[in-house]
Amino acid sequence: MADDTGKKAGSAEGPNEAILARGRAVLAAEAQAIQEAHSHLGDAFVAAVRTLLACRGRVCVTGIGKAGLIGAKIQATLASTGTPAYGLHPVEALHGDLGMVHRDDVVIALSKSGGSELVQLLPRLRRLGCRILLLTAEPDSPAAEHADDVLFIGDTAEACPLGLAPSSSTASMLALGDALALTVMEQKAVAREQYAAYHPGGALGRSLLRAHEIMRKGADCPRVGTDATLGECYEAILKAPRRAGAGAVVDDDGRLVGIVTQGDFFRLFQDHERLLDQPVQEHMSRDPKRVSTQASVMEALNVMRRHSIDEIPVVGDDDRLAGLIDIQDLVAQGFSVFDTR
Repeated sequence: MADDTGKKAGSAEGPNEAILARGRAVLAAEAQAIQEAHSHLGDAFVAAVRTLLACRGRVCVTGIGKAGLIGAKIQATLASTGTPAYGLHPVEALHGDLGMVHRDDVVIALSKSGGSELVQLLPRLRRLGCRILLLTAEPDSPAAEHADDVLFIGDTAEACPLGLAPSSSTASMLALGDALALTVMEQKAVAREQYAAYHPGGALGRSLLRAHEIMRKGADCPRVGTDATLGECYEAILKAPRRAGAGAVVDDDGRLVGIVTQGDFFRLFQDHERLLDQPVQEHMSRDPKRVSTQASVMEALNVMRRHSIDEIPVVGDDDRLAGLIDIQDLVAQGFSVFDTR
């Protein structure tokens, strides 16, 4: 029994080490491929970036097989970082989809061998007037003859144990595509606000929202003057089309001077009689917490969490009330009180 158990333990250890060894070898090979692409970066890369910056149309990304899949990711990265881009399948292009390409477009073509259907497609794209950038491991290939700029991805052996499945080559293509897209993004000086406009959904988009994009304004932001009564303030809250949890108090110039929340009303109604006729100034919370219209929504949420409040006024120039953010608005947008960034 002991010997049998020992044999099982020994036989398991061997395969485990082999599995780890293969995983490490793949990562090492792909890291080496990216490093080789890095070492070859030069004038062709600069020219390619300048071509993309000068593009008056869109960027067309094309490739076949695994290179085409990498191209789809590069196209998505370009589009999401301020460079309009679309994908074109080489075979479908030869059967009608060529009609979506405009002469002002710049083409990024991906092919390790520089052969395949791209050899038929690229001359037609050139005749349309497109400039062509080629990412390849064969700078002297037939496809390279039709490219304006050739970016060499290196010739590191594939990480596949048979040396066949695209792996190292696609890793370097992907990294080089990212280098192009993100360098162009930097050269265009894409701001956080622009980037947010391309990512309105999900956690990424939420983290870049500004207060003015989510706040309640107009009739949805109940407000009263300093000469109002508590009853008038309460009525303003009830009349808001979207039920709010607070009413803002502003001076004659519209500057925020106080706030009265539903919680304030609940506590006051328990302790006082004929409360509705009393001046709102006597019971409002003076100098309430607030954020500017340009503050990030995450900043507003952090203030609300830190001070345990469910509503926060949003102010513009000279502290004038612009709107109100209610915790319900944040929840509706997918924020959580547990969000920290």
